[in-house]
Amino acid sequence: MEAEEIVNTQSTLHDRGICVVIPTYNNASTIADVIRQTLRYCLDVIVVNDGSTDSTREILAKIEGITVVDYPLNAGKGTALKRGFKRALQLGFSYAITIDADGQHFPSDIPLFLEANKRYPGSLIVGSRQHLESAERSKGSSFANKFSNFWFAVQTFHPLPDTQTGFRLYPLKSLFGLNFLTSRYEAELELLVFSSWHGVKLVSIPVNVYYPPKDERVSHFRPALDFTRISILNTCLCFLALVYGLPCSLFRLLRTIAYSVYSLIWFVFACLLLGLPLAWWYTHVGRLDESRKYKIHKLIYHFSRFVMIHHGIPGTTYDVKRPEGLTFDVPRIIVCNHQSHLDLMCLLSFHPKIVFLTNQWVWENKLYGLLIRSAEYLPTTDGLDAIMPRLKSLVERGYSIAVFPEGTRSRDCSIGRFHQGAFYMAEQLGVEILPMLLYGAGKVLPKDTYHLNKGPIYIDIRQPLSLDYMRDMGNVKLRTKAMRKWFINEYEKLDNYFAQRY
Repeated sequence: MEAEEIVNTQSTLHDRGICVVIPTYNNASTIADVIRQTLRYCLDVIVVNDGSTDSTREILAKIEGITVVDYPLNAGKGTALKRGFKRALQLGFSYAITIDADGQHFPSDIPLFLEANKRYPGSLIVGSRQHLESAERSKGSSFANKFSNFWFAVQTFHPLPDTQTGFRLYPLKSLFGLNFLTSRYEAELELLVFSSWHGVKLVSIPVNVYYPPKDERVSHFRPALDFTRISILNTCLCFLALVYGLPCSLFRLLRTIAYSVYSLIWFVFACLLLGLPLAWWYTHVGRLDESRKYKIHKLIYHFSRFVMIHHGIPGTTYDVKRPEGLTFDVPRIIVCNHQSHLDLMCLLSFHPKIVFLTNQWVWENKLYGLLIRSAEYLPTTDGLDAIMPRLKSLVERGYSIAVFPEGTRSRDCSIGRFHQGAFYMAEQLGVEILPMLLYGAGKVLPKDTYHLNKGPIYIDIRQPLSLDYMRDMGNVKLRTKAMRKWFINEYEKLDNYFAQRY
């Protein structure tokens, strides 16, 4: 990994509120090297000394740049994790990557957890150790892992390939079961089970593992005692799965269905029972003059505001940041990243005089195509030059034109390739570019799904960019590249900010 990439990893981990927690008990031979390698990728390291009786305490005292949680008597890994998480929260962190102190994990895999956190914010990321079958392990340890995997799947209906790994990323503000956490080895299984019951997404990623020769290995696994404890815990969890875990999951499913049906009802009511009849009336009865066209836009505007602002989507929050004094009375080209079917309503809620460029299938849609055509949204099938006269007419009448330069929604909300159309239109029409950054819509209603999730929707409106400012970037192609790079950088800042809050 290049030095610049390592620095970026360190910076991004800190910006997203991610630290590393290393619980240790009598790992004097490996702890210094584990910390040294970890600090290479993450500068925020918390080491929990779980009552070590060897020279671990003295070794930690000599290492600079780490936070040490120390107590005199060994209390078990569960207690060490709980105290490490508590200190991480006190220091303002939102996530903690846990890594064992015995050297079996590779800190060089920390960037894998960062990438998984970007893709699945708020999720519990589990490092699945690769090639365990070929590793030289004790029969007791191997059986305990398979035993744990089986019962975890039974208790949660969510199979994981490795439930005993200590290499994980925990969302600290969404952890469940900490108050009931057992004190020792089996605590990590308990955290997985309770988190799953409460709807925390569990994501498995492959990680490397190293098992030193038996004579060099430091292990605190006690086959008879620990296996007994795991068996007792699984018995309790199986009972709790019936009386607590299953009802929690069922309630969450019913709530998701209710939220989705509620929003669908409002969409059907507004579109089919209100929007389409009025659009038909305005376009087929009497003369379709400017006043009637504007009424269609106001109808869409008020519906969008109701859905996005007045709780048409339950379980979500909607917030907007805009420059002081900015209005939509001046026609501009609005450029926004594309995440979800909700994006149109997000932008339409700002002003009646906003129109969109659409795909042909949207323009011809039998369900709401009439409303789209009546609102003067224009298809791009024949090219921008073909519709340029109509675009100029809209601008002259005070309408802004909203464009998603990516053209299509991404599955993971990342910024895709930009097309040049928006910047070509701004040049031809002689208007400003108004950049908008949209966050959260693609998480509330992801691509290729039909149910709504809880979460924030946030729009960050920036200062308009003048035509002269855009021309200073170069030709239209260079402007497109520069704006995409700007969107990627600014969206990452937003993503880091919300990763810490939710």
